[in-house]
Amino acid sequence: MKAHPKCEFFIYAGSVYYNNTPAQLGPGKVIVNDGSTKYSKVRNVDPGYISLYEMNIDRPGPLIVYDNGNTIRYITGSVIDKMMIYPFITKDGARASFKSVSTTNYANEFAYGDVLSGSYPLSASITREYVNGNASSSFNKHYYSLKNRLDFYGIRSEAYKVSSSLGPTKDTQILNMITIPSIFFGSKIKPGTVSLKYYFTGSLAGELRDTRQNGELVQVSGTFSGNAENQTLASNSGSTNIGKTAGVILYDEGYIILTGAWGLMTGSTTFPILSDGTTDYPRWTNFGVGCNDGVTYAATSNTNLSNVSYNLSFEGTTETQVMTMFAKAKRGQANYSNNPTYLKFGQETLRLTSSHVYEENPERIVANVVSSSYTDYSASFERRVYISKVGIYDANKNLIGVATLANPVLKKEDEDLAIKIRFDL
Repeated sequence: MKAHPKCEFFIYAGSVYYNNTPAQLGPGKVIVNDGSTKYSKVRNVDPGYISLYEMNIDRPGPLIVYDNGNTIRYITGSVIDKMMIYPFITKDGARASFKSVSTTNYANEFAYGDVLSGSYPLSASITREYVNGNASSSFNKHYYSLKNRLDFYGIRSEAYKVSSSLGPTKDTQILNMITIPSIFFGSKIKPGTVSLKYYFTGSLAGELRDTRQNGELVQVSGTFSGNAENQTLASNSGSTNIGKTAGVILYDEGYIILTGAWGLMTGSTTFPILSDGTTDYPRWTNFGVGCNDGVTYAATSNTNLSNVSYNLSFEGTTETQVMTMFAKAKRGQANYSNNPTYLKFGQETLRLTSSHVYEENPERIVANVVSSSYTDYSASFERRVYISKVGIYDANKNLIGVATLANPVLKKEDEDLAIKIRFDL
């Protein structure tokens, strides 16, 4: 079974919001090492993040977390009670350890009896990475690892290629990379569903969509037509930017690479695009500022960050294995019911009962439910039952499941009936 769930991210002032879910504070208080108090989160993740398997949902969090000589609460031995579920392994003769702990560190940094622990929940969110001008020489590992894939997808569009006839090589261009973890989209992002909206002071400055379904992100709206490379705000003589390709999306890998450096607004002020305070005008090369890239009010002290916001939406692709079974009620079979209404009302259930004998009444009559076309006249008797549940048995006749029908199905004695059962594995 293939489905296409929709994902939407809204980015504003250094915060990311996933599917319009705000921050939700829980009732628990956390006293950290510096003595300050923090409140727990209902989902135990920040806004914009998704929790793998939703572990530790709506838990109050540790009441006290001290590791500076003060009292620590233990469950047993040296296992700390954090009021949360978390993975731990005790170093012993079995030498079992976490995959992230190297053999050398395991042997030298831990004594027998030490507890190796991790933390839940595992979470993920989208991130932005700004590559300034010379990605190859500065060895940006993410871009460098994608170069072969970009050239591979060049058969879809020239815009993918590292070096093409469309413009400068991507090795020397400013690149704006948005990473989307696969937990959000499944096996791939559905072509034709990607939308990037750039807002300035609440107004839509421009939108990109993959309208051609070949990975090209084409600008479909926007009114500013200034200088393509340098934001010359006094000049508005350039051609319109609608129809230009501002980047590409790798559907299978979950990467968006934006290269469109033209301006999007007339007379706009600059705002920070990097955590070091570097500023710029609205362009596609700085789409998503504040998306887990270190750019916040605290990092930049620039209030102009509140002028811009962004929206990223797409549909994923999930494939679920489904088992299909058929339960057959053949002709002349499945014509009896244990439902008390199957028998005519008011009959004696027992013929004889004593301390030695228990005998049911063998002459009980089955209720006739065949409808008649005439008033006060019973139609000829036929065995009829209504099937409401289907039992699923294993090879040893053990009941392993029950399928309940939404509406009981009439089964006549002289007809075959097949019920189709599907469930997700």
